[in-house]
Amino acid sequence: MSKRVAIRIDDHVAEVMLNRPEKFNAVDLEMFHALDEAARSLEGEPSLRAVVLHGAGENFCAGIDIASVQGNEDLAAALLEPVRGSAANIFQRAAYAWRELPVPVICALQGVTFGAGFQIAIGADLRYAAPGAQFSIMESKWGLIPDMAISATLRDILPPDRVKELAWTARVFAAPEALQWGLVTAIEDDPLAAARKMARAICGRSPDAVRGIKCLVNEAWQRAEQDALALEAQLQLRVLGAPNQAEAVRANLEKREPHFVDRPAR
Repeated sequence: MSKRVAIRIDDHVAEVMLNRPEKFNAVDLEMFHALDEAARSLEGEPSLRAVVLHGAGENFCAGIDIASVQGNEDLAAALLEPVRGSAANIFQRAAYAWRELPVPVICALQGVTFGAGFQIAIGADLRYAAPGAQFSIMESKWGLIPDMAISATLRDILPPDRVKELAWTARVFAAPEALQWGLVTAIEDDPLAAARKMARAICGRSPDAVRGIKCLVNEAWQRAEQDALALEAQLQLRVLGAPNQAEAVRANLEKREPHFVDRPAR
């Protein structure tokens, strides 16, 4: 796997780190492919229960490394062709992969989270930001549109007028504004520690229920009410009476820590 992304798995939690600190973790073509590969490798981990996503050094991600894509002859084909097993192309996949991953993805943000970095972060389920973190939908500065799955990941968070304002101006905004608008889950003095703490808390819940909740929220919010209600029932039937649900009940009644089976509900 490319050195652009580092992965460490310990006790059910994977830490995925954008690993180009000398460039503020700017995303080049190699990193786009490395993020796709990282997500694919985690999909095959049966014991995985949560992911912590962060950047090496003092920044999460300064955006796209424009020199790495400018003038690339294969760019048009890559934009139009979804990658294997996904609705997203290779550029969208860098952000959308975290939405497609069935376990919770918690993002720790510090320094700058601009452009591509912003879109990668929005693909996560939760985002903890340092007090001094800065954000921008910066693509229009380079004459581009934001195209890393933002049409799917941001629509449940921001109203259309706010998205247009931020994308048209490419203005930089601070963590308190991001919190006010719901772009970050919380502001934390140590966002990486907060992300790790949340990952550990998630590991204490049934992995079947956790995966089911992510599926429910990601899919039902975009469905008609009748279909959303049907999905609720279907997901509940998958976990109801399964070994992990029974273990959650026993552990609560016996006032002890649960011991869950490391496999998703079927």
